[in-house]
Amino acid sequence: MAPSIVAQPSPAIADTTYTLPHSVVHVLTIPAAGRYTVVPMVSDRLASVESWAQRSGAIAVINGGFFDPQNAKSTSYIVTQGKQVADPRQNERLINNPDLAPYIDKILNRSEFRQYQCGQGIRYDITQHQSPVPTGCKLVHALAAGPQLLPQSTAVAEGFLDSANGVIIRDAIGSQQPNARSAVGITGDGTVVWVMAAQKPDQPTGSGLTLPELAEFMRSLSVERALNLDGGSSAALYYQGKTVYGKLDAEGRPVKRQVKSVLLVPRL
Repeated sequence: MAPSIVAQPSPAIADTTYTLPHSVVHVLTIPAAGRYTVVPMVSDRLASVESWAQRSGAIAVINGGFFDPQNAKSTSYIVTQGKQVADPRQNERLINNPDLAPYIDKILNRSEFRQYQCGQGIRYDITQHQSPVPTGCKLVHALAAGPQLLPQSTAVAEGFLDSANGVIIRDAIGSQQPNARSAVGITGDGTVVWVMAAQKPDQPTGSGLTLPELAEFMRSLSVERALNLDGGSSAALYYQGKTVYGKLDAEGRPVKRQVKSVLLVPRL
């Protein structure tokens, strides 16, 4: 009689919370060896992360790329199922802003989280928008944000940060100030790590993480490549029926901002 084969369960998603001196950091680890995938979604209308979760039926959702809250248009490239579904060049408030003219080429080449189909396997990467797709692979999904946090910061190369004579003259996302932050990372074995750094209720103003602090925290989780996502009031994470928001108002209450795009883990 042939031996029976016992199906092995898919490795579980891990949900961990870290309490730091100035932030409560929520980490979701999506194992490379499992059947779970990470994909972007974008909508014509803004919605809270909680609403995204209810609408999609996803296991987990984290806020995604940058957008203009005044016209609800994306300022980040997004690709789903091989089709470009958001193009920042179509956002006239971005393209026609004279203050951004010196940086527009850098803005249009910001980094993105990618999912490739390589043969029968799925592979994730974080790279700049104009980087070529690896030979033998097909780009299936991509969501741009930025800058890269690891292996090193791309804030200057992507137009987030600029200085003159040693003085910072542009810091588009307040990278040196503590704030609520969201990010996605990839470890050496292809595991995807989501991080949402929230402000602390007893320190509603001035708490959170700077981008350098966020990078070092993710390095401590063995993340090798990391991408900053939209943060501040956009920072939010949903997992198994619970939503945590990163930004707090002066009274310590969560700010539930609606967002343009998300990364999500579809239900199996």
